[in-house]
Amino acid sequence: MKNKGQALTEYLLIIVVISFIVIQLVTMFGGYLQDKLTEFSCSIMETTYQKGEKPGEGKCAVETD
Repeated sequence: MKNKGQALTEYLLIIVVISFIVIQLVTMFGGYLQDKLTEFSCSIMETTYQKGEKPGEGKCAVETD
């Protein structure tokens, strides 16, 4: 019965480590991911993508003539 609890603890530690790594990656690259999603949504809406000064600050702009 002790082995069952030990395995559960090991799985929990693995999940915690993987979660920590994923959170750090999203924190580091989140702005770039947001820019790519914004750029994709601009192409769907047929608007122009304008890159921001920092990662994550890009936006769609409607062209006016």
